[in-house]
Amino acid sequence: MARFWSFLILLALLTLVGGAIYLMFAPIEAPKEHIEKTLPDKNFPK
Repeated sequence: MARFWSFLILLALLTLVGGAIYLMFAPIEAPKEHIEKTLPDKNFPK
């Protein structure tokens, strides 16, 4: 049973490391559309 848990923990660690490496090197683009929203004055205390 200990071998199963060791394998499961190793698999989880490899998945996390693989995901972190993907996020570091993936060409993820930032959104390029301009968003402009007018906020009403009642939302801000004086």
